[in-house]
Amino acid sequence: MSNLKHWIWLSLRKGLTGQNCVRVLEHFGTPELVHAADEEAYRMVGGLTDAAIRSLMNKSLDQADVVLGDCERFGIQLLTRQDSTYPRLLKEIHQPPMVLYWKGRQIAFDAQVAIGMVGAREATPYGIQAATKLSAELTRKGALVVTGMAQGIDAACVRGALKVGGPVVSVLAGGIDRVYPRYHKGLYEDVAAVGALISEYPPGTEHRGEHFPIRNRIISGLSEGVIAVESARASGTLLTINHALEQNREVFAVPGPIDAPKSEGTNRLIQEGCAKLIMEADDVLCEFVDRFPGKLRLGRSAALPPEAERQRLEDAAAASEHIQGRRTKEKPAGEERDDVVYLRWAECKDKLTDDQRTVLLALNGGAVQADDLVERTQLPARRVLSALTVLQIQGYVAEESGKRFRAVVKLKMG
Repeated sequence: MSNLKHWIWLSLRKGLTGQNCVRVLEHFGTPELVHAADEEAYRMVGGLTDAAIRSLMNKSLDQADVVLGDCERFGIQLLTRQDSTYPRLLKEIHQPPMVLYWKGRQIAFDAQVAIGMVGAREATPYGIQAATKLSAELTRKGALVVTGMAQGIDAACVRGALKVGGPVVSVLAGGIDRVYPRYHKGLYEDVAAVGALISEYPPGTEHRGEHFPIRNRIISGLSEGVIAVESARASGTLLTINHALEQNREVFAVPGPIDAPKSEGTNRLIQEGCAKLIMEADDVLCEFVDRFPGKLRLGRSAALPPEAERQRLEDAAAASEHIQGRRTKEKPAGEERDDVVYLRWAECKDKLTDDQRTVLLALNGGAVQADDLVERTQLPARRVLSALTVLQIQGYVAEESGKRFRAVVKLKMG
């Protein structure tokens, strides 16, 4: 445990920039030896400011103890650069984090085709649609989406991956215990259930503006390639792309209208040859299929390899179970739940068409896919899908991960 304390201690030294932190660690070999060194030894490293040296001379481990206590309290795991599971690609970047704080599933990044997705916070409907579609396609075809948790494109990417069962990774610009923005609390919980929340900042750290550009190097650092979905000419998205180019990652961009301000950055990337124009997931994944044989599924009809398909189904089941469990409080049998809307069958007959009633009745036994509804109802697929669309608009049905549909009302036949 003392070793972990020293890693945290080193990562929290004020005035010690990322590169100098790496230099100090390389000079002394281990965080324990950095902690044990004196001022004279620090001055032999070179490049350290007086403020950095004063910070290193503070040998108290009290702050590290507080961080460890917070991690235990919030269910946050820690990963240091010495751990064998520390992502190889991230370790190779210019300023890799000393410590990663992690909540959720342990993801073997070295075996994943991780694709970073970034874009504007104030995204257009076009950008949201493109991000959601691409993220869902990438996830379904075996890739791992890595993004942030901001509004706009980040959130659309998260939702797209969750829609097909995940997993998905969100890299944060503050402590994992601090939800930002606040209305994304549900997304935080869903990502932690089927994927991972990652940060280099300890619990309790607020999400500050200056943290986001620093955070961006981790999104690109974890990824084999990075997609810019929507971006103005000068934006944080392009900072991430710059990191990706410096890290020798593949870069992709979604084209937009030539007169759209939110597409000017992505269009310029394509025009200047910095990014490959993409329109679907296969345009990205074709660049990695030879490096990850058997991992990806390209084309519309090809099946996933058995292992990848099994993992995808497990992820989808976990996502469905968690999301449904978070939204539905179970009570003893025979007792009505106060978070479920009860609809009398007589009212249903007056409000819905025959097809809609048939589909809703078929959903009364739990969440199922559209194909199962076709089988249960013996209605043509076109009519089932049409009924599902109207029922969702009216608030009677919700779509879950894995393209499963469930009734959000409970029918009372009496």
